[in-house]
Amino acid sequence: AVRDAEDRLIDTTGCLLGDVRRLLYLSVPPGAVKGMVGMLDREDLVTRSRLVAEKPFGTDLATSRDLQSVLGSAFEEDQVFRIDHFLGKEAVQNILAVRFANGLFESAWNRDHISSVQIDVPEELTVEGRGGFYESTGCFRDMVNTHLCQVLGFVAMEPPVHLTATALRNEKAKVFEAMKPIDPSRVVLGQYEGYREEEGVDPRSSVETFAALEVFIETQRWQGVPFYLRTGKALAETRRTVTITFRTPPMGMFGAHADGPNELVLELTDDARMSLELHTKRPGPVMDIARTVMELDLATKDPADEPLEAYERLLLDVMRGDQTLFTRSDEVDRLWQLVDPLLADPPPVHRYPKGSWGPREARGLPGQRGWRLDGIDA
Repeated sequence: AVRDAEDRLIDTTGCLLGDVRRLLYLSVPPGAVKGMVGMLDREDLVTRSRLVAEKPFGTDLATSRDLQSVLGSAFEEDQVFRIDHFLGKEAVQNILAVRFANGLFESAWNRDHISSVQIDVPEELTVEGRGGFYESTGCFRDMVNTHLCQVLGFVAMEPPVHLTATALRNEKAKVFEAMKPIDPSRVVLGQYEGYREEEGVDPRSSVETFAALEVFIETQRWQGVPFYLRTGKALAETRRTVTITFRTPPMGMFGAHADGPNELVLELTDDARMSLELHTKRPGPVMDIARTVMELDLATKDPADEPLEAYERLLLDVMRGDQTLFTRSDEVDRLWQLVDPLLADPPPVHRYPKGSWGPREARGLPGQRGWRLDGIDA
């Protein structure tokens, strides 16, 4: 069937066989990959092909390396496109534009000016029919060492020499290489009440549906700056928010700011928004400071804009052979090196009610100010 389609394409367009590319989309459990790749190889469908691989990229370091060995037995690395739909979102790509196209931010994007970073991706949805999948993966494997760490890579990377696949992914890989081992005492796992009654879930399951953690990146730019990652199911809101918290001025000449430090907030949704929280003078006869919010609508439409859905953008890049927004094998391997020890001996899983912000044990993880989205006392 594939060769018949190629023959029709050649007859219709007049192109040469060497110009025809095959796009193969692999969305199967890790255990089925070996058989699928073997079949593609036996049927001589690897030549001139680009393979899109969906997560999970294994369930631990060993299975991830086995999976990479299977893929590498038939495909070259430049043929493999490990897809993460978060990286196809315009708002996530805008992190790079905000950082590297604006001297206002890039000059302050370091430990001298930033005190902490939060990457917060709560979801209102429950597992909703995906109980069997969650039992085999859990929240951490499903979200943290995939989506959240990829966003962290964009936030924390050094400026690439060029905006090419090789240069950008090299810098992202350096971020993951510089991440310190995860401290289990700074990780909180949770499971929403009612999860064990979901279809396909073990009635005694201890699988986590919530994860919050603190990580550090040991580079000159980020040394000592905590990155807080949080995600989970059945939470109070569905959000995709990155919060950059800046250090307060050392003199404090206006007294303590009751409203807190300056924060740059990036909403990574389809209607992408960015806000910058400042302190300005309150109108009146005294020098009283008030909190002011400057908001930018990054999704404002221009007649010339041609926005694409995340998967549309990523599949277009596959057809173009552009791997910039896809995950490389060394990134996957390094993230599993960091995550594997924690998942082999995880901290306890705490119960939390549906519609909340997760276990109370996670509320104070970012310190006294807590999580931006819910607050320490929520």
